[in-house]
Amino acid sequence: MKLWYQSPAKRWDQALPLGNGRLGAMVFGGIEKEHIQLNEDTLWGGSYVDRHNPDALEALPKIRAYILNDQIAEAERLAKYALTATPQSERPYQSLGDLLITFYGKHIVNPNEEFVPMFGASLDPDKQPDTYERSLVLDEAIARTRFTKGEDVHEREVFISYPDDVLVIHLKAEGSEKLHFDCAFDRRRNLDHAWKVDDHTIAYDGSTGENAIRFTGMMTAVLKEGKISTIGEHLIIEEAPEVTLLFTAATSFRFEDTEAACRDILAKAAVKDYETLKAAHIADYKALFDRVSLSFGADEKANVPTDDRLAQVRDGATDPGLVAMYYQYGRYLMIACSRPGSMPANLQGIWCDSFFPIWDSKYTININTEMNYWPVETAGLAECHLPLFDLLERMKPHGQETARRMYGCRGFVAHHNTDLYADTAPQDMVVSSTYWPMGAAWLSTHIMEHYAYTQDLKFLEDHYDTLYQAVLFFKDFLIEDEQGRLVTCPSISPENTFILENGTFGRLTAGPAMDNQILTMLFEQFMEASAILDRDPDFRAEVQNMKDRLPKSGIGRYGQLMEWRNDYAEAEPGHRHVSQLFGVYPGNLFTLEDTPELAKAAQATLERRLANGGGHTGWSRAWIILLWDRFRDGNKVLENIEALFRQCTYDNLMDNHPLGRGSVFQIDGNFGATAGITEMLVQNYGGRVVLLPALPDALPEGTLKGLRLRGNASLDLTWKDGKVQKYTITADQPWQAVLCIDGDEKLITLEAGETYDAVC
Repeated sequence: MKLWYQSPAKRWDQALPLGNGRLGAMVFGGIEKEHIQLNEDTLWGGSYVDRHNPDALEALPKIRAYILNDQIAEAERLAKYALTATPQSERPYQSLGDLLITFYGKHIVNPNEEFVPMFGASLDPDKQPDTYERSLVLDEAIARTRFTKGEDVHEREVFISYPDDVLVIHLKAEGSEKLHFDCAFDRRRNLDHAWKVDDHTIAYDGSTGENAIRFTGMMTAVLKEGKISTIGEHLIIEEAPEVTLLFTAATSFRFEDTEAACRDILAKAAVKDYETLKAAHIADYKALFDRVSLSFGADEKANVPTDDRLAQVRDGATDPGLVAMYYQYGRYLMIACSRPGSMPANLQGIWCDSFFPIWDSKYTININTEMNYWPVETAGLAECHLPLFDLLERMKPHGQETARRMYGCRGFVAHHNTDLYADTAPQDMVVSSTYWPMGAAWLSTHIMEHYAYTQDLKFLEDHYDTLYQAVLFFKDFLIEDEQGRLVTCPSISPENTFILENGTFGRLTAGPAMDNQILTMLFEQFMEASAILDRDPDFRAEVQNMKDRLPKSGIGRYGQLMEWRNDYAEAEPGHRHVSQLFGVYPGNLFTLEDTPELAKAAQATLERRLANGGGHTGWSRAWIILLWDRFRDGNKVLENIEALFRQCTYDNLMDNHPLGRGSVFQIDGNFGATAGITEMLVQNYGGRVVLLPALPDALPEGTLKGLRLRGNASLDLTWKDGKVQKYTITADQPWQAVLCIDGDEKLITLEAGETYDAVC
């Protein structure tokens, strides 16, 4: 399975992404000039700064009183002064720069010879290649470029090895042509030095600012035939039939001596031949990728270039093979940008070509970061979830400081953003997003999600205190409202605005629906973890009481779930966030089986959003796909997958976020839609496993293998004519669930290592 194209990328969002969690690259596939944009996951601007507003704690009671008295304008005015962090912003993720490789048709060092471009292409359009293809092979994680001119064949393979921690570029020429090229690095700012290390190695270094992160990038060439030299900052290759380039980078976030770290990594890789490096990379990658496979029958359009397939969908075609490819592409991207030891996937995964990316390409934790990890457990990539927990553990001490100094509370808290430095103070001064104390709470629910699938008791023991501290904050932070309920205050419903009866706009509130739903899930998970580990029984009882006193979900004037504690009018009925539907997905508080009235109201909420223009961003459309999954409407699911393809997908299948007259890349839509394709075929929550709960009519047959289930089991599934044909459940440890097929239910109990096969 591969993405493939018949021309080089002209823009960054057409290039093909590679990664090993720590290093990232975008490969353009140029003919005369290859451009590879580079990233390193810890290359962020600035350094950690204590940004806590010293006036927050004193102002908190006044802000709460204003909110409870519906003096929202006064509350928001004071919050802007007293709750906004000083300075307002966390730190931005940044590009590592670019590797530029320029190819020629003759020797390029000899001053007596004329520079001649490859094939003479720049001089004569008739001398362009006869054939061209660039591709990204998903089951090998290799980007390939191949082009021919007469008898001459040029082949390039590029991958980033996790075991050897290097970007590998293998170039090969067959026929009368040999390889003649030069290489150099380019970084448009904060570049201090670019130099030749030796006659086959070049390097560059710099920093992201004063007292900030320092970095080094280094590349060496390995060849058996031909000439190699370095002049200035350029690496030059001549008369070579085959060359392997090895690149790595290091930052001071991980390494005390970044240059020495690069030298060491390259030295270890350079003693291995290309085929050895490639074999180790493929074996490591396939150990993850091959765990899960999905097809919707034969891919009848596999011989159609990927951008043409996408264009056909934009013109109204249905392409089952593209849906399957998109699912596996999401799994590929997860492996590429989130591996044990790396940073978790940020707003752009690991791929960023800017020094000032939109929203700083940080961790937006009021949905986007969480959405990144929605598919990871079912997709057989539990290890890729671990970087998120590493970040969460680093956030905890900062969040405890934020809880104490801003709110006078124990436990730990984070707002709607964090960064490399695990900052937990509020970000920006935007009332509709900034003053939201639920970021740590939502992230902490991923702890029990990971445990539910892996049953890893040591993992739960290691992260139990994080759950405890997240809950402890709300024991101190929640206050009674006029009805005696426990509510968050101040808070917001991300990132929406309501209209008061007097016509004024408001954002700050007490006890919005999403907060109550997140806390219900967090409290339930904590109580489960506490019982499993037999810890803190007295506090467990207190948490049960707290949960019972949370506001219950209300149904509003349109038959919709209420978003706020009052049935306010919305300033944007088609808003991109559907926060009050957290309890449908990723939660399971409102289900068709157990809470049909609330599920009906939830569906009415979604329909109202869509009727007013909702779903206009990639991540929002992905969330909508998942909601239609839970409402068991398969045709609506596919309709929204195709809307995602039409409106919010670049030609390289990366997700786009419309912005102004253009768009920007955000990876959350890729991962959310990957989860949505899973939920279309299998839903697993509340002790049930439902097969084909939301299968579209246009996908009547298919095979799914290796999907992970809660309780540490796996599922293989085959269907035809829209009906389950056979399934296999294999338990890695004692397992039990109710299996649901077309409304029929069956309790299945398995011992460790036992397999249940059934033909329907």
